[in-house]
Amino acid sequence: MIAGVAHLARLARGGFVLAREGVFGIVDPAPLPLPARAALRMARLFEKSTTRAAPSRLAAALTRLGPTYVKLGQFLATRPDVVGVSLARDLETLQDKMAPFPQAEAERAVAAAFGKPLREVFASFGPAVAAASIAQVHRAEVAEAGVQPAARPRESGDPGPTTPVTKQVALDSRLRGNERNGVSRRTVAVKVLRPGIERRFKIDLDALTFAARNAEKFSAEARRLRLIEVVETLRRSVTIEMDLRLEAAALSEMAENTKDDPEFRVPALDWERIARDVLTLEWVEAVPLSDRARLEVKGFDLKELARAVIQTFLRHALRDGFFHADMHPGNLFVDDGGKLIAVDFGIMGRLGPKERRFLAEILYGFITRNYHRTAEVHFEAGYVPRHHSVESFAQAIRAIGEPIHNRTAEDISMAKLLMLLFEVTGLFDMRTRPELLLLQKTMVVVEGVARSLDPKLDMWTVAEPVVREWIERHLGAAGMLEGAADGAGEVGRFLGGVPALLSRGAVLVEQLDAITRDGLVLAPETVAAIGRAEARRNRWTAAALWTIAGLLVVLILMLA
Repeated sequence: MIAGVAHLARLARGGFVLAREGVFGIVDPAPLPLPARAALRMARLFEKSTTRAAPSRLAAALTRLGPTYVKLGQFLATRPDVVGVSLARDLETLQDKMAPFPQAEAERAVAAAFGKPLREVFASFGPAVAAASIAQVHRAEVAEAGVQPAARPRESGDPGPTTPVTKQVALDSRLRGNERNGVSRRTVAVKVLRPGIERRFKIDLDALTFAARNAEKFSAEARRLRLIEVVETLRRSVTIEMDLRLEAAALSEMAENTKDDPEFRVPALDWERIARDVLTLEWVEAVPLSDRARLEVKGFDLKELARAVIQTFLRHALRDGFFHADMHPGNLFVDDGGKLIAVDFGIMGRLGPKERRFLAEILYGFITRNYHRTAEVHFEAGYVPRHHSVESFAQAIRAIGEPIHNRTAEDISMAKLLMLLFEVTGLFDMRTRPELLLLQKTMVVVEGVARSLDPKLDMWTVAEPVVREWIERHLGAAGMLEGAADGAGEVGRFLGGVPALLSRGAVLVEQLDAITRDGLVLAPETVAAIGRAEARRNRWTAAALWTIAGLLVVLILMLA
């Protein structure tokens, strides 16, 4: 009861902020029951005047409510099936920029994470340079044993070996770290978890679970949208993000996958300075992809960068089945060599072989206008129930593809294509696939980044080489031979396990025979648990009967 009151108080505060920001003004009251419509009208009395566009009001309200709600908004951006395509697209603009927590707290957190004074971990530890809902980043230095840089040859008028080294040597020294007395200082980025953030998220997510559970109890629409599952999925995602060791593992896996990529790299990890609450990695001296002016000043080819962003994402998704799922401009940089550098690996996406084939063949089917094959892929992957017609589904897909092919290159959007496809598949009872929703969400962001660099980017021309390469590699002759070899290996492993399966089957038959002959015997713990549950049920039944009897007595006395 007390917990319920506390949840209601937190939800009431959230509702007030939503009302003040005018979020309820974008809700259509027509399908709501009469009490809900009355509550909606009352909530709108608190609405403040605003010139903000209707969809962006939700993003503003979630930002005001704090880290948990910002993360909720970012997560809902991946669920157009819950909030709708338009609102999901707007929530993509929700920025995870928060006020930094105090420097002293960050220093205490680092010292506690490693169990030693801060000065023994880092030679210097600067103020926060970026802050998000879960953690913030500091620039620091690590002391390492080094070699004193060699002095340049003495020249006429040179006062001696104390003269500064040449400009080039000094530049090299800065790149390696500041060398002092034979000890170099390497610059690193240190990500520190917000103190107390786990408790804050737990309290807010418990309140959201309370709201979702009660919504599903009374609303069929809430049950259809599976609100409890939405909150629990968010809880699992946040739990993973709050263990920075897992982010380090994701970054390490991405580094292995992309070590030979000519246009992409990730920062190097400092495994000695990584803990659950602290992540240390290479400091990236590069230009943010969001800073178009600096990119132009440095002479980068923006069209080539746009192409690299799209092809890099598709290559990771198709080739590796493991992709950065938060590739907004703030997480992408360009180094002096023109390589893309990604940071912040808290949210990653995975695609199995079936999903990769699904994505590749769908994109290739639209590129080549082979709509029947695109429809067949949906059925082969098991995404569309068999009772539907392939031909009818192909017809629906054609209705999406043909208008797109009749437009100019800059109007063709793969992200829009996938959103339209999502809407159509809903008509054919296609169940929600979380991994495909995350892929779709990331593609929307990546396409937006690419188009900000090159508004006339031809998405299909850029995507075609990567998709075709995957198709030829995995569905061509080489792929078929490799698949046959894998299949033979699976058959061999199955045959090797047959004796063990037969042995287990014999044991199972004996157990079934014993159950048939002697009856099913329950474990003592199971019997005790059943007894306790039955006792509780009997107590509640008795209490209910006595309550009813008391009410009847009161009623009889009143009528007497």
